[in-house]
Amino acid sequence: MEHPDLQQLDFGFELEPVANPKPTQKSIKKVQSDFVFDFMDCLSSPIIVYPNSWQDVVPKLLLKDITLARLLTQMQGERMASLTEVVAYMMPRTFEAPIQSEWANIYTWCGLQYAKTFKHAGQMEAMAGIAPENLSNYEQTLLKRLRVWIYEKRREALKKKLKVDKPTAEEPAIQKKLSL
Repeated sequence: MEHPDLQQLDFGFELEPVANPKPTQKSIKKVQSDFVFDFMDCLSSPIIVYPNSWQDVVPKLLLKDITLARLLTQMQGERMASLTEVVAYMMPRTFEAPIQSEWANIYTWCGLQYAKTFKHAGQMEAMAGIAPENLSNYEQTLLKRLRVWIYEKRREALKKKLKVDKPTAEEPAIQKKLSL
């Protein structure tokens, strides 16, 4: 023992000490790149809605609020779609045919959370009467899976969009924008 005043107890665990690696230039660039992509994702990713003939009836106000909802979700550190996006995705599906009670609870609960977040008083009054106060564990699991799925599809669509919009070597990006 190095210090006679201290006692060291041995619990029989043989663990390697955790090394604190210094950040490399590559890891710093990766973090910066991830931040930029996450920010672009919040601002310019397409909005994913249920694909059917009702997909164009999602209200403009709801679509406008999605960008801010994405930013709020990103700031909270959640790597999934916002509840506002869930409402936008599910709305066309609810017009097509009746949905199971679990999904109806999820849809109305998300709608109430959207109304509370964006202070839409008329919507809050309407939703408060029909939305459940809490979701069951099963419904929370379904909601989380849907939010992660929407998030992944949104990011895939943004990656495809960025690959298509990538300027070629012979045509600089500035000339491409000016020619439009």
